Amino acid sequence: MSSLARLRSFVLLASALVLPWTAVRPAAAQQTIPVDSLPNETPAHFTPVDSSFDYVRRDVMIPMRDGVKLHTVILIPKGARNAPILMTRTPYDASSQVSYAYTSQMGPRLNGYDNALDVILRGGYIRVIQDIRGKYGSEGEYVMNRPFVGPLNPTRVDESTDTWDTIDWLVKHVPESNGKVGILGISYDGYTSLTPLVNPHPALKVVVPMNPMVDGWMGDDWFHHGAFRAQNLPYILEQEASRTNEYHWWTNAWDDYDLYMDAVSSGRLGKEHGVEQVGFWRKILQHPDYDRWWQLQAMDSILAKQPLKVPVMLVHS
Repeated sequence: MSSLARLRSFVLLASALVLPWTAVRPAAAQQTIPVDSLPNETPAHFTPVDSSFDYVRRDVMIPMRDGVKLHTVILIPKGARNAPILMTRTPYDASSQVSYAYTSQMGPRLNGYDNALDVILRGGYIRVIQDIRGKYGSEGEYVMNRPFVGPLNPTRVDESTDTWDTIDWLVKHVPESNGKVGILGISYDGYTSLTPLVNPHPALKVVVPMNPMVDGWMGDDWFHHGAFRAQNLPYILEQEASRTNEYHWWTNAWDDYDLYMDAVSSGRLGKEHGVEQVGFWRKILQHPDYDRWWQLQAMDSILAKQPLKVPVMLVHS
């Protein structure tokens, strides 16, 4: 038999074997399995196994007097009874400030930024950190250094009222506490530590502001001897461009000095980065001098109008 004849015989035999099998194969077996038919492996709700943890964590949304709810993280030493509360109110993401280490121990989780770790652990404090209005997990609108209710703030709320409402909720809804609250914070968190002194809640027993923002124009926060501190442009952009600080300042300069010198003015540099889209930068452009707008917000002048009702330890460095 020639090679060509053998090839024809092989093809015929192969066809005879394949065609009958194809004819009897069930129709269902010929269907393509849809790509979305596999079950979701992520549970609708996951419950962490934390029985070995030395603390209990509660994430709550605390209602303010205007209906806005503020995200608040509460860490309670396991087994705590009649424990004092130490609170910080921050625009810098409350959840991140209790997540410096992923561990079952409260200490390492708090070991960073303005957590007075040794004091918290030795004193058996309940640690409370809250996202201020308009930032991260909290509802509402964000205003940089929100002015007190009055000429610059026609609403019913400010950082002082939010602190009052938060403390009032905590002493009523955290049964492990002794009803006494202290507040501490650095820089912006130091500013939010000062604000409740204007009208302190009866449960507020001590305040420790560390390097707080006091007078934004005079106090070297935004201006230095009358000149705007250009290095604050990145902060203003990142702080106000979104609720969660997702937009970041960019630069191609190796040295920031070159960046600012090449830009000639802060106004021009801000425009090149789109900073004029955020409200606080527009206010700075409108108020370059120490005018009434700045003077009405100066915390030292505000607090000097009445005797302090709560012990305060100011920390500076």
